[in-house]
Amino acid sequence: MKPNKKGKAALFFIFITVLIDVIGLGIIIPVVPSLIIDLTGQTISNAAEYGGLLMFIYAGTQFLFAPMIGALSDRFGRRPLLLCSLCAYGLNYLLLAWAPTMTWLFFARFLSGITGATTTTASAYVADISAPEEKAQNFGLLGAAFGLGFIIGPVIGGLLGEFDSRLPFIAAAALSLINFIYGYFILPESLASQKRRSFELNRANPFGALKIISNFSTTGLFLVFFLIYLSHHATQSTWTYYTMFKFGWDEAMVGISLGVVGICVAVVQGGLTRWCIPKMGLTNAVYLGIGAYIIGFLGFSWAPNGKIMLAMIMPYALGGFAGPSLQGILSNQVPANMQGELQGVLTSLISFSAIIGPPVMTQSFSYFSTSGALYIPGAPFILGALLSIVALIIGVKTLGQVVQKNVEIS
Repeated sequence: MKPNKKGKAALFFIFITVLIDVIGLGIIIPVVPSLIIDLTGQTISNAAEYGGLLMFIYAGTQFLFAPMIGALSDRFGRRPLLLCSLCAYGLNYLLLAWAPTMTWLFFARFLSGITGATTTTASAYVADISAPEEKAQNFGLLGAAFGLGFIIGPVIGGLLGEFDSRLPFIAAAALSLINFIYGYFILPESLASQKRRSFELNRANPFGALKIISNFSTTGLFLVFFLIYLSHHATQSTWTYYTMFKFGWDEAMVGISLGVVGICVAVVQGGLTRWCIPKMGLTNAVYLGIGAYIIGFLGFSWAPNGKIMLAMIMPYALGGFAGPSLQGILSNQVPANMQGELQGVLTSLISFSAIIGPPVMTQSFSYFSTSGALYIPGAPFILGALLSIVALIIGVKTLGQVVQKNVEIS
């Protein structure tokens, strides 16, 4: 089944929307440690602890509200929920830019967590406009938008941060609000009115929604999805602190390195997935991706210098096969009028991983980078590799059961 011109145009619209939004997110990453240090007057290791708590606040509120956002998008359509999210992000960045204390930083992340529907709604949007056999590739394209956003965003953020640690937040706010205006005039609705369902409060929470979705899919797949994203936080939560601490990188170098990560992710998810997944099948793509994560994490943990750290980005980026493929498998098992609910559950699982991941990873970095007896700064990456190994074991068993039940997954 080939996508029609309207479907291709809609996919391009959502790609650009997510791209601009992620550029805004990426801009602030290199300067968050500096802002925390400015507000607290403490060390980089202590700043890592505050950074983990900020992620915890955001993830906790998103965990609770993502299924509600997904359910609302099943009822009212994707477009209005996406626009509300973009507007809220813009206001959130302005709060961060002008925050006089750490309390304001926590308050801003709390508000953005409540309305942070971009991932949920964008993924449901992609599911709406994709044929079953194309979903994994198109979810990969969505991942490529994230990758490209992190090519541009962190580089800009690192350069702007050299002048003022708050300037990148203002730039991120401007991009988010421009994105809102772009979406308001350009982005079409993807969910036809006849495919919508009524809003049910008992399903608009992570527990009720997961119970309903589990009737259509295998629970083990959700656990694999959760473990994959939990392991991601070894990189997402500690990259800036780890590279500054171990290799002495400044904000600009951190931004450039994250740009390299973005290039590799974009190549894998925007290019290789579209060519390789149809040939190897979704199941093998999941296995390949998780295996690549294991190699990448171990490489990061043992990298003796910055050059090796950069070299290990490519095998890590090949892990990008796992998420879109698993997301495609799950999406193909759920009816059209429940795609928002499914994506809300997946966002909740990602958020739940972000509740646990940042504190665990940043605290482990802080402890093992200051402990004389157990000096292992790469401890978060070792933990990420272990979590990926568990995910691979469960994935092999669970996907084998799915195949035996004759569920079409490739």
